[in-house]
Amino acid sequence: MSQQQRHADPERTFRALYEAVYPDLVRFAQRRAHPDRAEDLAAEALLVVWRRLEDLPRSHDDARAWVFGIARNLMLNDQRGEQRRRALGVHLADTPSLPSAMEADGVVSLIDLGRAWKLLSETHQEAIALAAFEGLDAPRAAAVLGISPVAFRLRLSRARRALRLFLDDLPRQAAPSTPVTERTAAS
Repeated sequence: MSQQQRHADPERTFRALYEAVYPDLVRFAQRRAHPDRAEDLAAEALLVVWRRLEDLPRSHDDARAWVFGIARNLMLNDQRGEQRRRALGVHLADTPSLPSAMEADGVVSLIDLGRAWKLLSETHQEAIALAAFEGLDAPRAAAVLGISPVAFRLRLSRARRALRLFLDDLPRQAAPSTPVTERTAAS
């Protein structure tokens, strides 16, 4: 199909490409990502293809490889995003040493904080991280997120409230009174 024909009927071009590539694209994604995520990745890749249809290579094999490259880039972006989300987490190993009198309580508090942190939504984690870990004020944190300072302050307030609720509702860490195997057997 020539470039001129593509411009004349982009929907027909896309449908033909979709029919030719979709099953292979899903299998491609299944081999490289979690199988439950494969169809979503294929859909995301095809959305990019639709937006960039004028860049579609002429030959079928080149077009197929181009679509796979788009899917691969999306998977790499997902991996980078997951790494950033993990980096926002509370890292107990990075905390300064605690005074010996407070050591046991401090460790329990850090463990509780880590557990509560994991219960927060990514949005709440990000708001608290920008304010507490990165030391950004509301206007700068809002600029990072692309929202207004008022919206950021509201988001941060909700995030702090959620963290406090999780910390208050968490059962305290205690040493088990019986070995795990005995408790499991009794269940």
